[in-house]
Amino acid sequence: MNGVEDHLHLLAAMKGTMSIAEAVGKIKGSSSKWIHETFPDRQRFAWQRGYAAFSVSESQIARVAGYIERQKIHHAKFSFRDEFLRLLQTHGISPDEKYLWT
Repeated sequence: MNGVEDHLHLLAAMKGTMSIAEAVGKIKGSSSKWIHETFPDRQRFAWQRGYAAFSVSESQIARVAGYIERQKIHHAKFSFRDEFLRLLQTHGISPDEKYLWT
């Protein structure tokens, strides 16, 4: 896991019986609880409603892990918004942007 000011990336293996929505809910819930308990000055912290999830081939795990490790360097060149839109476009997804940034 690694991130910058406005987002984070997490590479995780999941059991086939757990939905992505359930996993994200557990991660957001437990991390919010920890932040509120550990940092009293961050009581207003809250995750945004949305998230994105992508599957990764076993053969690409090391590459993705390296990408996650280099987030600060990467985002010195590309904004999260530009990166995310480019990723979607690369995979043939044409989103309606009014639903992306809420």
